[in-house]
Amino acid sequence: MYDQSNVFAKILRGEIPAFKVYEDDRALSFMDAMPQSDGHTLVIPKVEARNFFDIDPAALADLIKATQHVARGVQQAFDPDGMRIIQFNEPAAGQTVFHIHFHIIPCYEGAKLRGHGRDWADKEVLAQHAEKVRAAIASLPPRH
Repeated sequence: MYDQSNVFAKILRGEIPAFKVYEDDRALSFMDAMPQSDGHTLVIPKVEARNFFDIDPAALADLIKATQHVARGVQQAFDPDGMRIIQFNEPAAGQTVFHIHFHIIPCYEGAKLRGHGRDWADKEVLAQHAEKVRAAIASLPPRH
């Protein structure tokens, strides 16, 4: 069951601020407030869906296209050695916000990832990271 009071629904409604990096009529992307690495970004659909199994296939296709587009921007902005693209379903799998979303997590050689959902990032750092990603996305070809 979808809960309209989840934090991502509140971000979509403008009730909670977020460090946004990309938005179109179907998806929104913003910096993770508790990042596992520098550049950790989230991508969410603008439809109500709890997880991978609840989302309409067409909306899921739009979401993965937006995720790829944003991931290219994160890659350009942070030049990581690798990248994790992760999506969790239900608490046993690690889902903590029950609005489907993809994590884009840059990985750096020799650097351990911080714990998932553990420590709040400095807002000034998040703002700087968001600006880097926005600039990188702006330099990419438009998403179709």
